[in-house]
Amino acid sequence: MKIRCIAVDDEPLAVKKISGYILQTPFLELVAECRSAIEALDILNNHTIHLMFIDINMPDLSGMDFVKSLTNKPYIVFTTAYSEYAIDGFKVDAADYLLKPVSYGSFLKAANKVKDLINLTTSGQQESISTAANHLFVKSDYKLLRIELDEIRYVESMREYIKIYLVTGKPVITMMSMKTIEDKLPPDRFMRVHRSFIVNLSKITVIERSRIVFDGKVYIPVSDQYKSNFQSYINKSFPT
Repeated sequence: MKIRCIAVDDEPLAVKKISGYILQTPFLELVAECRSAIEALDILNNHTIHLMFIDINMPDLSGMDFVKSLTNKPYIVFTTAYSEYAIDGFKVDAADYLLKPVSYGSFLKAANKVKDLINLTTSGQQESISTAANHLFVKSDYKLLRIELDEIRYVESMREYIKIYLVTGKPVITMMSMKTIEDKLPPDRFMRVHRSFIVNLSKITVIERSRIVFDGKVYIPVSDQYKSNFQSYINKSFPT
């Protein structure tokens, strides 16, 4: 699997350099190059991004403030001409920090660091879940938790983590990919309706404008990619 990346920098030459480094690194894939945090936000909202190379000093919204504003962050590698920002970068859990002008050697070292982190996460996922007919066990906060399938309302992706929302109690957060839990949940009871959401079909009571509504306040979109399967379920379950 290639690591999907974006490069963010308001300086044309700087963003082209990072993009070029991404393109020449076999295990990286360049999804987009962005000239502002606003452009980057649009890409993050509409694509799966694993790693973002971002300059700290940008007009309007700095790279540091932009990263702090994100709820679901990809791995972050900051780039800047000012070494005094290094400590601040690590305070927001940046994977690494590159000082301009960035050499390919330092870039590759940072990219390999992120690759190792992703591989560690992926290997951990394989042991993070076990299932039975009516329940599953997941690792969360160093504990193994039993979750009844009937108690699950929906599952939300949080990059390398997922959040399992229950009928009662607090959501359970565990390190796992959406693909992993999707493969474990019975397909006759659960359906993926968006790249970020899996829903328990038995818990659906309201559908409004291609959105599943829970409690009148949680709106889960049904994306075009999954709309056909979801519509087939609706037609079968609620014939007109």
